[in-house]
Amino acid sequence: MGDRWHVEVDRSVCIGSGMCVGTAPGSFALDTARQSRPRSPDADASEQVLAAAEGCPVEAISITLRDTGEAVFPPEE
Repeated sequence: MGDRWHVEVDRSVCIGSGMCVGTAPGSFALDTARQSRPRSPDADASEQVLAAAEGCPVEAISITLRDTGEAVFPPEE
């Protein structure tokens, strides 16, 4: 994948399930309020990060290409 991604978690949507942490523990963490956050908002493209976004039960995780802002997940329709 060689792209750089910008990863965001919509904290108003996040329910703190922890699925993202279980899927990509090096990329996500839960804070003291049990809300997810990316460990680093700008990161190399990763199958684990994509899997975490796809597996989020409330689709709170969004990924865009860092350089262009083009949506990676959720995909634009």
